[in-house]
Amino acid sequence: MAQPRISFEFFPPQSLDASFKLFETVQALAPMSPEFVSVTYGAGGTTRKLTHDAVGTIHRNYGLNVAAHLTCVEASKSETLEIAEAYHAAGVRQIVALRGDAPNGADRFAPHRDGFAHSADLVEALARTGKFEIAVGAYPEPHPDAADPTADVRWLKRKVDAGANKAITQFFFDADTFFRFRDDCVAAGIHAPIIPGILPIQSWAGAKRFAARCGTKVPAKLDEAFTTAARDGREELLALAQCTALCDRLIEGGVEDLHFYTLNRPNLTREVVRALGITPQVQLEKVA
Repeated sequence: MAQPRISFEFFPPQSLDASFKLFETVQALAPMSPEFVSVTYGAGGTTRKLTHDAVGTIHRNYGLNVAAHLTCVEASKSETLEIAEAYHAAGVRQIVALRGDAPNGADRFAPHRDGFAHSADLVEALARTGKFEIAVGAYPEPHPDAADPTADVRWLKRKVDAGANKAITQFFFDADTFFRFRDDCVAAGIHAPIIPGILPIQSWAGAKRFAARCGTKVPAKLDEAFTTAARDGREELLALAQCTALCDRLIEGGVEDLHFYTLNRPNLTREVVRALGITPQVQLEKVA
């Protein structure tokens, strides 16, 4: 079985301890030679400056291809494009363009009065600059704001038509969920690469909370298995087996790229990647 190309997602630190944790995670995973790594925004764009700082540090100190998240939340069009220009000046050539979540305290996303109404508008503006490779989000299971079961495919088509080069999916627990979505996208005329997003399960309770927020279906058998494994002290072993098996199934189905949501905790992700046959290439010096 061919080895997949891999990428990792990190989130920016909001404390000194979190900074050490982030860069320890980068230190642990950079030797796996990812195609790129991405750095998120917090809810409502709350970590915008922290994201910029983390992106610059990772790019400078580790030489990794960094894709910076950029959202439409609580910023005008000019402010958002200024952030993109600052990324470009810092050496960033990839952006993950997203609508973004509602700010804290808000029930639903509402555009800034002078901002981008949605991610497709942001993608179009970024594409006009000609400076970035643009990735967007994709949802194999209905987004909580989706108007109907086919809306997520239509929105992805709109974003690709606006200039997106590839898509990264929300995480899912069943490979068939991804395959059905991929088939629906091809039928809709979407030919950009669609990279499955993989969530190594660091905590089953936490994974279920994430799933509830983003509309990911939790298989009853998987819930039962993790409940039993936790009782028997085998949760970490099950997490490794479950994630590796999911990745194997995706690769067997023709997937060539996998994007791992690390939650800034490297060990399980590293073990899964190693189980897929990818071994460290170099050992990087730790950032002071």
